[in-house]
Amino acid sequence: MSSRVADNQISPFFTTMELDDLSRASHGASPSLGQLLKHVGDVRKEATGDGGETPAHHALDLSDASMEPRSLPFVLSFTNLTYSVKVRRKFSLSGMFSGGRSHLGAATESEPVGGESLFTRTKTLLNDISGEAREGEILAVLGASGSGKSTLIDALANKIAKGSLKGTVSLNGEVLESRLLKVISAYVMQDDLLFPMLTVEETLMFAAEFRLPRALSKSKKKARVQALIDQLGLRNAAKTIIGDEGHRGVSGGERRRVSIGIDIIHDPIVLFLDEPTSGLDSTSAFMVVKVLQRIAQSGSIVVMSVHQPSYRILGLLDRLLFLSRGQTVYSGSPTTLPSYFAEFGHPIPESENRTEFALDLIRELEGSAGGTKSLVEFNRTWESMKHSNNDTSCQIACEPRHSVSLQEAISASISRGKLVSGATNNDPSPNSMVPTFANPFWIEMAVLSKRSMKNARRMPELFGIRLGAVMVTGFILATMFWNLDNSPKGVQERLGFIAFAMSTTFYTCADALPVFLQERYIFMRETAYNAYRRSSYVLSHSLVALPSLVFLSIAFSSLTFWAVGLDGGLSGFLFYFLIIFASFWAGSSFVTFLSGVVPHVMLGYTIVVAILAYFLLFSGFFITRDRIPGYWIWFHYMSLVKYPYEGVLQNEFQDPTKCFVRGVQIFDNTPLASVPAAMKLKLLASMSQTLGTRITSSTCLTTGSDILQQQGVTDLSKWNCLYVTVAWGFLFRILFYFSLLLGSKNKRR
Repeated sequence: MSSRVADNQISPFFTTMELDDLSRASHGASPSLGQLLKHVGDVRKEATGDGGETPAHHALDLSDASMEPRSLPFVLSFTNLTYSVKVRRKFSLSGMFSGGRSHLGAATESEPVGGESLFTRTKTLLNDISGEAREGEILAVLGASGSGKSTLIDALANKIAKGSLKGTVSLNGEVLESRLLKVISAYVMQDDLLFPMLTVEETLMFAAEFRLPRALSKSKKKARVQALIDQLGLRNAAKTIIGDEGHRGVSGGERRRVSIGIDIIHDPIVLFLDEPTSGLDSTSAFMVVKVLQRIAQSGSIVVMSVHQPSYRILGLLDRLLFLSRGQTVYSGSPTTLPSYFAEFGHPIPESENRTEFALDLIRELEGSAGGTKSLVEFNRTWESMKHSNNDTSCQIACEPRHSVSLQEAISASISRGKLVSGATNNDPSPNSMVPTFANPFWIEMAVLSKRSMKNARRMPELFGIRLGAVMVTGFILATMFWNLDNSPKGVQERLGFIAFAMSTTFYTCADALPVFLQERYIFMRETAYNAYRRSSYVLSHSLVALPSLVFLSIAFSSLTFWAVGLDGGLSGFLFYFLIIFASFWAGSSFVTFLSGVVPHVMLGYTIVVAILAYFLLFSGFFITRDRIPGYWIWFHYMSLVKYPYEGVLQNEFQDPTKCFVRGVQIFDNTPLASVPAAMKLKLLASMSQTLGTRITSSTCLTTGSDILQQQGVTDLSKWNCLYVTVAWGFLFRILFYFSLLLGSKNKRR
């Protein structure tokens, strides 16, 4: 690592003597992150006289011959990484009728090779990529768009399925297992996936609650967050919300540093970043890379992709890896770039930015007939010469450097305070030295619930709109079906009200669809590196939803039960409230499950509305169960509306002494309804003579039990209908869990 002097000529932060002092304070080990941060802060205040932004620092030159060679505890090596995907061939009408070799257009001029077909071709995204990244250094992957930068970062971060990626990725010579890599590393995505209504401090504190173990006290977690805020240069924005399009919050550079902060809260050994400077101005980008340099110097391996670094950012990078169409065209230190391209025949002018010149030359070669083949071959020759020279010089002058096993390196790292999310145990295996999750599931549930409720409290308009929709619907139903009587027409109106009310509870749950869709990528980022269990998320998601469902159920049932004149008194109202609550629960669970399966809001709404319409159609209101064709009867039993509909029907018509059709009312729903009352009495007398039973105008002809029989509501009791509705809600929550388990792998195939 070459020495770098700050632009404003402030004295360097770390001299050899100072670093030795810090090492002695750490009992001979490398200085911990906290010691480095404290030292950086002290020197910054002395140099600037205020609490402003830390100036660029002078890094220690490790190649200085006066210093003793020190073994590097962590070395991330990757060898012969190759990754290919199958893409569809492009067809063109001109090519099909051109009469050339192939009738499939220019894209299929060559015959399909092994693994290809007439309609697909193999595209190589990574082609035999090798290199290494060391503790205390930043490895930057550069290249034009489509060169394979993000793909290489994904390959190193285990975001490509094992069967698709060829080659090996190892740490200290030992192949990295997926479980261990999740615990000792962190991955910062290109997009800033944050909750907009949380402040910077709250966001980092929740990350600390997830990633730091329960054994660590709350005060120590807060101290870690405060130290990280200072390290990231976010002190002035600590109390500011993240913000989004509708809420003013932190700047783009501050948002990016928060994204980095939540992934390094547990002080990971390896940090991967996908274009952390993308979309930032030069000053913000420099500040972000400056933070990454401090993280590397605290004992981490930092691997990042960057599109086109500025001159100042280049001075912070230790190793460069240039890619062109998935192949390595340069790998080494920024200081050797001029000699490399000079030997290639394209010397870099002194007035030009080295990386800009290199990227422009690579683009120029990519557009030429031979492509970058000549540069790729030259790089291989250069690498072989460099390795042979290093071997020769080390045989003469180099002292032997002992290798450090992965187990020993992790143990030393934990003893220095690194990897604070882990804990050692008696098992010597590296995979067992750190737990899969930092906290038990009930702690994860508590933190997730607290975060969700805090977000909900800061956006009360979301619940307010939902409550308003339910109350408006209840008011309209109450005034439309006001105080229904017990006549035959009243019975039909009751049936219509119950069917519409039950289906409405499910339709109003559709607004729960975007809730998880908005959190989907945050959830995938957090669970990708074991911040918490998927089961904890599902349980907390369910628990947080319950209070709002209770309020909605009370509001709807109170507005409609007595206004419509439903039967049952207080006990009837209690059951009506419970079945409404169960309907909200089942509907919310169903919509939540769909949000885990369908990743798009508009498509999700379309599917929800369509399926709920089918549920209402097969509920038994429009066509009774005994009239549904046999090949559709299975859908009747799968209908979510069926069970609350039948439950409320039984709650309404369960009294066997209550009469709904008396005497001449039997003619109300027939063409004889307009016949004079005297004629109806004569018809009743005639019917009495025929049937041999006396029927008067006060004789009860239809009770509630008869209505239930007519509607085909005979197979389940009202309480069983309630239990089945609740069970549907639990079933969909379980299916939601499996959709997260199978659909959030976040790996390339």
